[in-house]
Amino acid sequence: MQNDRENGLARRLTRFARVSAGLTGVAARGAGRALGGTRVFSASNAADLTKVLGNLRGPVMKVAQFVATVPGALPREVAAPLLELQANAPPMGAGFVSRRMATELGRDWEKKFRSFDRNAAAAASLGQVHHAVGKDGRNYACKLQYPNMSAAVESDVRQLKTALGIQRGLDRTIDTREIAKEIEARLKEELDYLREAAHMRLYRTMLGDCPDVAVPEPFMKLTTKRLLTMTWLEGESLLDMVTAPLAIRNRIATALFRAWWRPFARYGVIHGDPHLGNYTVRADHGINLLDFGCIRTFPASFVRGVVDLYRALKHRDDVLAAKAYRGWGFHAVTPELVDVMNMWARFIFTPLLDDRARLVDDGVPAAEYGLKQANDVHAKLRELGGIRPPREFVFMDRAAIGLGGALIRLQARLNFHKLFEAEISDFGCNTVAVRQRTAFSAAGLPLPEGQ
Repeated sequence: MQNDRENGLARRLTRFARVSAGLTGVAARGAGRALGGTRVFSASNAADLTKVLGNLRGPVMKVAQFVATVPGALPREVAAPLLELQANAPPMGAGFVSRRMATELGRDWEKKFRSFDRNAAAAASLGQVHHAVGKDGRNYACKLQYPNMSAAVESDVRQLKTALGIQRGLDRTIDTREIAKEIEARLKEELDYLREAAHMRLYRTMLGDCPDVAVPEPFMKLTTKRLLTMTWLEGESLLDMVTAPLAIRNRIATALFRAWWRPFARYGVIHGDPHLGNYTVRADHGINLLDFGCIRTFPASFVRGVVDLYRALKHRDDVLAAKAYRGWGFHAVTPELVDVMNMWARFIFTPLLDDRARLVDDGVPAAEYGLKQANDVHAKLRELGGIRPPREFVFMDRAAIGLGGALIRLQARLNFHKLFEAEISDFGCNTVAVRQRTAFSAAGLPLPEGQ
């Protein structure tokens, strides 16, 4: 037992050192370029960053995935390799695969498949995916978690908290304590593949009436806490569709919109990680939704807060907006705070409020506009004494921006207002609560505490 504790501590310390050394090295090289009169963000620096993050995996890489999803948020030479990292991180070798599969399914694990490709079909932050054919002749995707991921997450979360603590000391405008708690909770949930399998069943229920969205079916006989076996869904990368005809891009974007907003508006559930690598496009231009590790469930009252905020912005009703923000979990909501928060809310909600076919960014450089809004909001919040965003806000905001980034990349031209109105047409708190209980029960998931 003592050796186990010592080995665990050693892994955590090693992880801490590798993250610190790797990222510090990249930062130092970038600073050196700046001092030398060259650009900090260069193709070489981007390649260094990609290599470090790809080798470390874990939550540090997931942050990079999210940032790279938002078009224009990073220079092209930096974003491009990070986008590649999303769907094609450096995989672990065949020897690793054999050892890990034996750990999860026993020494005779190969006999449980008709065939198993030891070369990874895709590799991501917490695990890698292999194609296999089952004894039943069906094609399966086997997602195998990397070793010691629990220690990796613990180490990275500790560094995240340290970084956010330093940030609070430098700038108290945004109190990040709840943000840290929320990210830690969601990252630890992602380590449990049995939970992810249940989330997959949940999404098959919630999106069962959407023919343009496919969700894999988990195969529980070959699934453990660190191995998830599911049906293999054929599809092309979403990035390969950005030059397709507009009608095709519109169809894909409609499916993306519905796949994200329907679970939230009708069941209080969001996919908290809607980056491009979590979708593929089918031959009929519907989509496959592939990753269910980062799922967040909200009470019906929170869904009402989002719908109320949409309606408040639509009708310029600041009283209803204040009620909505309180429903989100914000405290001390003054009229002055409502004015400031509405600035950011309008940036997020404008495509849903505008009753016409349009691009999400409507021709405005999204990064420039978003940065200006963020800076203006930050300055005004500082004047008001700062704010402490509730936990519920964190992944809702992140996911909405990530979805918007995917839609911007597709350059889809749709009436997002009508699409959203269709999803909330029968909204009611009681209806959401009943649907939520029914769907969670069917998936074998307990409702979160207090719901």
